[in-house]
Amino acid sequence: MSTVPANDVSDADGLPDANLPHESLPAGELYFNRELSWLSFNERVLAEANRASYPLLERLRFLSIAGSNLDEFMMIRVAGLVGQVRSDVGEMSIDGRTPKQQLAAITEKFRELEELQQTTFTDLRPLLEAEGIHIKGEDRIEGEAEAWLRQYFIDHIIPVITPQAIDPAHPFPFVANLGLGALFNLTREADGSELVEMVLIPSALPRFIRIPGEEAIYVAIERVVVRYAELLFPGFAISGDGVFRVLRDSDIEIEEEAEDLVRYFRSAIQRRRRGQVILLEIDADFDAAGEELLRDKLELEQAFVTKTEGMLGITSLAEVVSEDRQDLKFTAFSPRYPERVMEHDGDAFAAIREKDMVVHHPYESFEVVVDFLRQAADDPAVVSIKQALYRAGQQSPVVNALVRAAENGKSVTAVVELKARFDEEQNLKWAAELERAGVQVIYGFVDWKTHAKISMVTRQEDGGYRTYCHFGTGNYHPVTTKIYTDLSYFTADPAFGRDAAKLFNFITGYVAPQAMEKLAISPLNLLETLLERIDAEIAFAREGKPATIWMKMNQITEKRVIDKLYEASQAGVQIVLVVRGICCLRPGVPGLSDNITVKSIIGRFLEHSRIYAFGNGEALPSDKAKVYISSADAMDRNLYRRVETLVPIDNDTVQDQVLEQVLLANLLDTEQSWLLDGETGEYERVEPDDAEIAEGEEPAGFNCHRYFMVNPSLSGRGEALKEDRVPNLTLRKGSA
Repeated sequence: MSTVPANDVSDADGLPDANLPHESLPAGELYFNRELSWLSFNERVLAEANRASYPLLERLRFLSIAGSNLDEFMMIRVAGLVGQVRSDVGEMSIDGRTPKQQLAAITEKFRELEELQQTTFTDLRPLLEAEGIHIKGEDRIEGEAEAWLRQYFIDHIIPVITPQAIDPAHPFPFVANLGLGALFNLTREADGSELVEMVLIPSALPRFIRIPGEEAIYVAIERVVVRYAELLFPGFAISGDGVFRVLRDSDIEIEEEAEDLVRYFRSAIQRRRRGQVILLEIDADFDAAGEELLRDKLELEQAFVTKTEGMLGITSLAEVVSEDRQDLKFTAFSPRYPERVMEHDGDAFAAIREKDMVVHHPYESFEVVVDFLRQAADDPAVVSIKQALYRAGQQSPVVNALVRAAENGKSVTAVVELKARFDEEQNLKWAAELERAGVQVIYGFVDWKTHAKISMVTRQEDGGYRTYCHFGTGNYHPVTTKIYTDLSYFTADPAFGRDAAKLFNFITGYVAPQAMEKLAISPLNLLETLLERIDAEIAFAREGKPATIWMKMNQITEKRVIDKLYEASQAGVQIVLVVRGICCLRPGVPGLSDNITVKSIIGRFLEHSRIYAFGNGEALPSDKAKVYISSADAMDRNLYRRVETLVPIDNDTVQDQVLEQVLLANLLDTEQSWLLDGETGEYERVEPDDAEIAEGEEPAGFNCHRYFMVNPSLSGRGEALKEDRVPNLTLRKGSA
């Protein structure tokens, strides 16, 4: 049973407004397919691995990221479509395709992308070898290196691996998700009898073994197993072998009738490891009999099978990226700590009390967020802390601060989201640790994810209480905060404090908030607020006033938002969307979306912040603009099935930073930007193209990431801002 009355969620079926633009057009001409758009995004990520101006290990990192992305896509999105086909579900995608039609289109694009990954790896290897880094370096192993590797295999690998015979007495072993293994066809030397053996490689072992020495020679562990297989099978001749890798369906379906969510997830995590096989990767020269055995035993009727002469599991190249060669990586930089906080001797509460503040990660340190909670934990005046945790990572200073606060006698409430994909197990561990410390742990809604990023600290001051809030666009995760661009908004505005309290009451007690003063939240009214703001711009355009919309998000798939933007375009509203990933909207189509431009920024940092800006009757940027930051993308899941926040930015300095610094810099970027063609769905890199630029040379253009590394943000500058004004950005291209 739903925990909130159905009438609290309006238009939850996602149907478009009655006056659908060009409703006579087929869906395929109105929208792009979500899955194909995602594959196009990952192709842009992979393209970064081919940028000549990037240091070599950074190019290898992008290749690894593209491989990891593709793995997750197969385990979640493709697995879901396969399940729909298997269950004969006929649900149509936004562009009017059945699950079977989508799978057919995905298969073709997936094959292209996987081949491109292997080609990229092949191209990078000789470049890395010229720098003394050898991947798949087994051909360079001889003499002392050979002796060392052989002994390493005896001492460190043989004790861990377990050869398993496959015959009627030994059932085919279970191969876990992301499992890597080798199959051997053996002939007994004594009598000529044949035997099939499988060696599964435990995930706890490193994927690559680095041979000691000045040159970095890396050998994949599965190649070491094959190389020294005779030590595993004395008395046998090896007549065939092959290496394989398996991906399984990894989505977790939530059952609303689950009585105990914690117990349910512990069980579901185990079930996920045994999901249906979705992808089997094998060597191009895999033994034919072994391949037939795998196909039969893994039940691959509806699975993808790929053969490659390159490398299985491209994502594992991240281990090589950790090689200590700073000369082959981006120049290191140290995040700044907001001067305004330091002006108050590090007292975050004094700085926030003086004025609202936005911290721009990773250019400004996430430590200010952690310090906010650490100070709250130790401050005798702090009465309570409420914190939403979606992803916190394996080493979490945020969790440690909450534990310390509870041990210091504070009232601490933590909303721990168990449904954070691939972090479910870690979040269960954090929940148990928090509960042991005396924190009140809440798991939110059964059928919605709590995706809002919010901290709320209540402090006793001046004979009363003051509430300090942090609203974020990203997670409280110590690793991602170093590579994701996100915004942290701090405020002591009492209206925000009252709204935050209502939001937490909604999550912890299912009390739907009434009369919110500042925040809009999904799934109650966030979508409606966005649609109202777009409607206002349509009205301005029809009155002949300037009408402009700028939006920055990770994905846009929600039909009502797309249709409303089409309507705005037809009314003359000028719209620029910065959409990093999936975009189902078709920009620049005559008569439909002439006034919409879509760009995607892919670069050193992963663009993750969500910003929604509306001209409010004036051309952007403008002091009168309506500006919001959010934890939500314009996606069905964010707007209908998650608890999210839409946070208005009213403070002048903070608005200047978010609109005229962060968002405008994204619009002006030329070095990392791609433009979407609304007719073809293809993305074209914005000039200047750096294809002819040598490694280490700077392209001639504007790079928003480099700009933020060099120029401090506005709202965190404090008194320093009066003496050292940040260079202004203007709409004139390249003027920054």
